[in-house]
Amino acid sequence: MNYRLPKSERLHADKLIKELFNEGSSFFLYPFKVQFIVKKDQGSGTSEVLFSVSKKKIKKAVGRNFVKRRMREAYRLNKGLIPSTAPAMCIGLIYVSSDLMEFSEIETKIIMALKKLASIVSEN
Repeated sequence: MNYRLPKSERLHADKLIKELFNEGSSFFLYPFKVQFIVKKDQGSGTSEVLFSVSKKKIKKAVGRNFVKRRMREAYRLNKGLIPSTAPAMCIGLIYVSSDLMEFSEIETKIIMALKKLASIVSEN
């Protein structure tokens, strides 16, 4: 299991981000809204992930960066829950709570979101 989160696994292309929000599917699992889209051009490969925290919900940049750091760490440690045989996809994890949560709470919610995402992708 590779516990790294290199740039190749982070969603940063504007075209893919627009496609994710315009054409992607989503589900809500408090405190996250999870957007995802299966990449059509690639078979199985690495999934790219986007982390977002609303400026409207958490006013100070310090708080937003704090939450994003926790989200990245929880994803990095648990990204193996998505099977390697699953098709490559773009995932957006949007934090919608206005409270700063503990790492353990964020990690359990990300684990639940990744399991749900894996089950949705395996059904298709």
